[in-house]
Amino acid sequence: MDDKQFILKIQKSELTDHLVYRYLSGFVKDKKHAGILERISGEELRHYQFFKGLSGRDVPPDRLKIFLFTRICRFLGLNFGLKLMESAEDNAQDAYGSIKDGGGEVASIIHDEEEHEKEIISLIDEESLKYVSSMVLGLNDALVELTAALAGFTLALQNSRLIGVVGLITGIAASMSMSASEYLSTKQENTDKDPVKASVYTGIAYICTVILLVLPFFLVKNIFFGLGLTVAAALIVILAFTYYISVAKGLDFKKRFAEMAGLSLSIAAFTFFIGLGIRKVFGVDI
Repeated sequence: MDDKQFILKIQKSELTDHLVYRYLSGFVKDKKHAGILERISGEELRHYQFFKGLSGRDVPPDRLKIFLFTRICRFLGLNFGLKLMESAEDNAQDAYGSIKDGGGEVASIIHDEEEHEKEIISLIDEESLKYVSSMVLGLNDALVELTAALAGFTLALQNSRLIGVVGLITGIAASMSMSASEYLSTKQENTDKDPVKASVYTGIAYICTVILLVLPFFLVKNIFFGLGLTVAAALIVILAFTYYISVAKGLDFKKRFAEMAGLSLSIAAFTFFIGLGIRKVFGVDI
């Protein structure tokens, strides 16, 4: 790709980012946040004008990117959406220096992009992120406890529908217990989290995970196929939630995913053999 084509590509990106930030500045309720987003939008427009001066051409924005990132910010949170967008911009910053005709202005643009990331990190104080530890508690406990329980039930009970019913009852009871524990724990902590909200976040995360994990046993008759689907569902939940938290909070995705997946699957495998042992010892035949 020659300089002219590369400049046009950057132009398109800067104009697209300008429109995304401008849209979001009208979407957020916090005036301070809106003001910062408006300023960043203006800087992106200035970058576009600079690169337009180099190329001598207008380019259209990326409408698909505008649609995707504005919807991501609305439905998955401003923090997650902006961090995701800024991570894409990071990949382009190193390439800016290869433009031959940019002079000192390119260095200024790179500085602006770096400042955007710093500002956005300190910009967002979303309630959902404040309670993310409660969501992690609910998800992690459900994944580890229920996946293991279902693995044990599979060999002990030998009936797909029965495994699903017992798993659902176990999961609902455990979610209520976990919510109550989170309420009492948060109430004793020196934190600005509301105990009721913390318990609700924990309970919702737990019960949603329970439904996903037990559903296969209501859909298929083969108990081992059902268990396989449950394990796959557990891995998908771990993958999705770990990616979300890693992007939103700037954490190491691979390390956290390996930890959660390894823990859940190891305990599930151990409990599977416990179920086999209980079945043989007590002669359970359902």
